[in-house]
Amino acid sequence: MNRITGGTAAAFALAAMLSTASAAETVSIETARGPVEAPEVPATIAAFDVAAIDTLDALGVTVAAVPQPLYVPYLEDLTGIAQPVGSLFEPDFEALAILAPDLIVAGGRSSSQVDALARIAPTLDMTISGDTLIADAKARIDAYGTLMGLEDKAAELKAGLDAKLTQARAAVDGKGDALILMANGPKISAYGAGSRFGWLHRELALPEAVEGVDVQTHGEAVSFEFVAEADPDWLIVVDRGAAIGEEGAGAAETLDNQLVAGTKAWKNGHVIYVDPASIYIAGGGVQSITGILDQLIAAFEG
Repeated sequence: MNRITGGTAAAFALAAMLSTASAAETVSIETARGPVEAPEVPATIAAFDVAAIDTLDALGVTVAAVPQPLYVPYLEDLTGIAQPVGSLFEPDFEALAILAPDLIVAGGRSSSQVDALARIAPTLDMTISGDTLIADAKARIDAYGTLMGLEDKAAELKAGLDAKLTQARAAVDGKGDALILMANGPKISAYGAGSRFGWLHRELALPEAVEGVDVQTHGEAVSFEFVAEADPDWLIVVDRGAAIGEEGAGAAETLDNQLVAGTKAWKNGHVIYVDPASIYIAGGGVQSITGILDQLIAAFEG
């Protein structure tokens, strides 16, 4: 629920007057909700989606306002440059309205706030779907390239992503199957090809150790007996607690037990702890994807 105070309402009015006073040329941008008219080459962008911030940063675009914390180490420099405007889930509407950005980019965790944010400035819902992550990521690169007049740079980023995917496919080819697990304190859940992390299976032709895993936002809750029975050649592990800075048992500690230790993956040193913030918080950003692929290439080739 969005609670709008009297001060926030006044700030909304101020932002509306400022935006009306400075009409700009517009360009049609493809979003998760279809094409939307946005100001061409906006000077001041506020972004609430970390995948969007990731890709805009890769294009060389400086975002004026971001949520805090960002969680992702390679984007931490932005916290000293960009204005804080709330969190990933709860925008600070008053601070945002006073900033009066030319454009707001939302998506993922902030997608439910799009309509409220659109009262301040044109707002794009750039949510990336887990079951079409790579296709959506490329579409967002194109969209931001069009938005900022950086089509050549966008094409370069997409070509680099395609090359990295090709390299990763070659690295995993013939190396066996894999099970993707997320550890959340002492609990674990599994992710299959249809899940938010399933692009690792789909895009890399990486066989699943267990087929038919339930598609759920936080994965299918499983036991250590499940992992032992699956006996994967590789374990790809996401540490949710580490991703969001929580204290408590880490993924390595959680998995260090006799059942997991009996798997081929554990015995052969084939346990890959992917960068948690990249895949969990910034998933779909071009830097996130290429970073995860680099980890997998190094592990499978090594």
